[in-house]
Parts: sequence; C-alpha cells; structure tokens
Amino acid sequence: MTLTKLPFAAALVAASITVPVQAGSLPPPAILPPELPWSGASEKLIAGKDDPWITPAEAAGFATTPRYADVRAWLEKLQAASPLIHLETFGRTGEGRDMIMVRAGKGAPGKPVVLVQAGIHSGEIDGKDAGLMLLRDIAMGGKDGLLDKVDLVFVPVLNIDGHERASAWNFLHVRGPAEKGTEGNARGINLNRDYAKVDALETRAMIALLRRLDPVLYVDCHVSGGFDMQYDITFTYAGWGRYARHRATAQWLETRFGPNVTAALQKAGHVPTIYPSPIDTREPQRGIRQSPEGPRYSTGYGDFIGVPTVLVENHMLKPYRQRVLGTYVLLEAALKLAARDASEIDRVKAADRASRPDTLLTRWQPAKNPIDWVDGFKGVAFESYTSPASGRREQRWTGKRISFRMPVIGQEPVETVTLPQAWLVPAAQTEVIDRLKVHGIAFEPIAAERERRIDRVRVLEAKAGRAHDGRVPVEARFKHETVTQVVPSGTLRVPADQPLGLLAAALLEPESQDSFLAWGFFPEVLSSRPGSEDFVTAPIADAFLARDASARAEFAAKLANEPAFAADAQARIAWLFARMKRPIAGFQDYPILREM
Repeated sequence: MTLTKLPFAAALVAASITVPVQAGSLPPPAILPPELPWSGASEKLIAGKDDPWITPAEAAGFATTPRYADVRAWLEKLQAASPLIHLETFGRTGEGRDMIMVRAGKGAPGKPVVLVQAGIHSGEIDGKDAGLMLLRDIAMGGKDGLLDKVDLVFVPVLNIDGHERASAWNFLHVRGPAEKGTEGNARGINLNRDYAKVDALETRAMIALLRRLDPVLYVDCHVSGGFDMQYDITFTYAGWGRYARHRATAQWLETRFGPNVTAALQKAGHVPTIYPSPIDTREPQRGIRQSPEGPRYSTGYGDFIGVPTVLVENHMLKPYRQRVLGTYVLLEAALKLAARDASEIDRVKAADRASRPDTLLTRWQPAKNPIDWVDGFKGVAFESYTSPASGRREQRWTGKRISFRMPVIGQEPVETVTLPQAWLVPAAQTEVIDRLKVHGIAFEPIAAERERRIDRVRVLEAKAGRAHDGRVPVEARFKHETVTQVVPSGTLRVPADQPLGLLAAALLEPESQDSFLAWGFFPEVLSSRPGSEDFVTAPIADAFLARDASARAEFAAKLANEPAFAADAQARIAWLFARMKRPIAGFQDYPILREM
C-alpha cells in the first residue's frame, strides 16, 4: 500500500516488527467483514492438483503462501526444466539474504524489459504467487509467446527480511494468506518510502536494477488499506496520472495501459478501477484523493526518472485467491501491451528525458471543490456501533453492495520553486554524494576555486520531526539571498540540464518534501552556532535592532505574540543573529549552494 492505511493497521504493523510472536500464541480472531461472492473466468488459470508444476499457493488452496526458501527452490526447479527461465542474485538484504530475480526470455539481446516486483511490503504478497503462476505458464504451459518481443524480469520478494517475519498478527486488515510478513525491512524501514534517500540495501539493489534494465514498464504489486468496496483489483500511477511530473509517460499510462488492463480484467471476471485513496476511511463518501507525489515512492521515482510505473493495489478484503488471479491477469495484459507498444514507450521515455522543467512544485493543498466525480461508485454499506475498547463509534461493514456518486478531491499548488542552473555540493557532504552516485545523477568536480553568483539559503527555525523509516526529518523555513561567493575547488557541480535534472531538484532543493534536508541528511542545521560571551552578543544584537527597521518590527511582533520567546533571552539573541548578514557561513546555512 502506498498512500493510505488504516491508522490501527499502521500501529499493529509497527508492533509486529518489534514484538516477536511467541510460539503457541493465540491467532487473531476472525473479525473481517463478510466476503462478497465472486467467480470469474480467471479461475481457469489455477493448476490442477495433479499438475507437477502446481505452485505452493495453488497446492494450499491459496490459504498460505510459501516461505522464501521454498520460493527459491521452486524457481530453481523451473529454471532446470526450462531454457526460458534464468535466476540471478542482484543484491543482499540487511540480514544477508540473497535477493533473487527471474529473467524470462528467449535469449535475444537488447529486448525491451517489463520489470515486476512483489513484496516491497511483504505482507502484501499477491504479486509473488501470481508471478510464480505466470512464469509456470510461460515456461511449461504454452504462453512463451509473451516473450516474443519482450523479456520479463520478476522479483518475487523485495523485502525478504520482512517476508521471513511472517505472522498471523501482521496485516490484520488483509484477508489472507494465513501468515504475512511485515511492512518494514529488518530495520523497520518502509522500502516504499526509501527510493529518494536510499538508506536500505534492498532499495539500493532495486535502483541499480532499474538503471541496468531501464525497463519499458515497471510494475509494483501491493494490497490496499482503506475501506470496503466492490472493486477487487485497483491500480494507479504517479500523481494518478493527472499530477505526474513527466507528461509523456503519464499520457501513455492513462490512455494505453489503463484501458487495456481494465478490459482484460473485466473479461476475466474482475472488478477493476483506478486506485481510490480515501480522504476519510470512516466517511468514504467524502471523497477520494488524487495528488502529486515525490520520488520516495516507487511510482514517484519512476515518474522522476522517466520510466512508466504502475502501482497495483489489490483490495485488502477480497480473498487471497481472487487477488492473486486478478494480479496474474493484470501482469499478462501488461506484457502483451508492452510488446505491442514498445516503440511508443521508448518514444515517450525519450521525450520526458529530453524535457527540462524549470520549476518544481513543492507544496500543495486540497482543492476547495471536487475536480471530478465517479458516478455509480461501487461501494459497500456499513453500520456503526460503540466499541467498549475504543469508546467511540466504529464501522461494521455489512457486505451489502451499494453505489453512490463519489467526489474526486484534487490539489492546488501552494509553493513552486524556480530551479537554478546547478547545485554546488561541498566535498565534505559524502552521504549526499553517495546518494547522487546511486541514482546516477551526473555531476563534476570544480577544478579551481573562483567567485560565482549564487543563491545562498539560510535555514530558519529548523526543528526535528517525528522519526520514521530510519530518519529524523527536519522541518524549517528558508530565506534565499543572492551573493557572490568563492566556491572552493573539489565542490561538485550538479547541473539541472540533464535527463535526471528533475530528480536532482527533488533531492537538492531544500523546499522539496523529499529533499535530503527534509529527510535529515544535514543534522547540523539543528545545531547552535558556536557562541560567545553574553556581554559581547547582547550589544551586537542591540546595534542590529537599532539599524534594521524591518527586523525591529518583526522582532516586536514576535515578542508580543509569543510570551515564551519573549521570556527566553538566549532565543531572542539567537533569532536576531540568524537575521544578520554575516560573512562566515555557519551551521544554519543550507550547505548546498544554488548556481544562478
């Protein structure tokens, strides 16, 4: 799941990472809402009990999903039996497990690649078992024609360490399989928040694979949270297509991928739609949200690097069997479409990578009025009751099909930054430089120091946010000032004029929600400047107040409106010093300069 989760689910998932389940402990009670009856043509995809190539999930009637060692053993057996199947290790997890990928192809070099990953959230594992079934049918079931024009690269589990922490208490809101892995990896990092900052070994391996393959299509398989509804297979793209940063790939996804895959799913008996992310899970009729997104997500990252990327969000309350079959249908349809449209996809990728946006949207807010409506949204009714445990009214989904008119809530821009010609990264910022290399962002060292006209950013009122995903984020205000400054040799110059210029902007512009600053790469901005004695600093601040009318008025207003600030002598002095134009850069200056 990428954007919306039930609040209680997030807490329980987090608990499952840190609290081991004791052997012999009681399983969770069966409290999920009633299933909606379903049957469809995709049921014919299930192998018979006597089929020697039945997958572990099929053999278990989709009640369980195999552990990683069993997945690997099954794939190795398939590889031994078919020249179309090749296994490869492309990385290692934090706990040292091999990360395996399967390449299904007919050996022709240079063919377009469709890259499919499952288990980035290892409790949302539908893609793994659907992929095994599809590989079986390609290798042994007469569907090798899917590989005539494209290769399939399949990562059965990305978050392997989380996958091996399987428990019936993980992902309580998801109907099957019996035991599921965790959302985070061994460090508790949500890998689908890690594409920008690349702290996890698993994310680094996946980005390296993306760079190596440069796929025509990238599919990331998830299971949704949210609310009950009739739809079983939902999917979307960066910014729901509407708010994608790169328009050519977004248009292909909206006009080609969406209609083709929807038709295939409907023909197979499924009920697909574009992923509906609820504004309020307790009141679904308030609307579904569409918004821009940054490169922390797989879909956002694909958008920023110019790779058509699809997020599959199967509905949590549909039976595992139904979800796996729907995923199979979607993946098969995606392969067929990618084969037909490979040349067009290459064209739209090239167009996006040749574009040079000169601005970056960094802040947005919900639009005041709906931007669209879904007539006849296929929902499910619910009742309310008072929970003795929570003490509030809770939902009880009834399984009764209903339909209603659903508003689509879009976003309005709040803040947009104009991009510089380049960003100047000090050689000392080794952590940032490492990430630039991982992403493949171009840069070059400055050979000799010289004066440059730059935009220097002062960091104001920086504070630490709530820690998550292995980082302590930083929130701040910024003040830009144009200065002429000597830039030392060895500084790295990152030009905006490059195919990954927009990704560089998202990482290096301080206002960006996925900037290295926002993710806490520069904890020094939270530090106090080395101080001096009070008998020196107070007169300097007094003199500044006396000569700067603007600062004097702002200071007076702050004193009047913030009693705690007015009573804190050190805070008053620090506030005034932060506004002085001083020649020596300090910890409160954003270390990355912007070349104008």
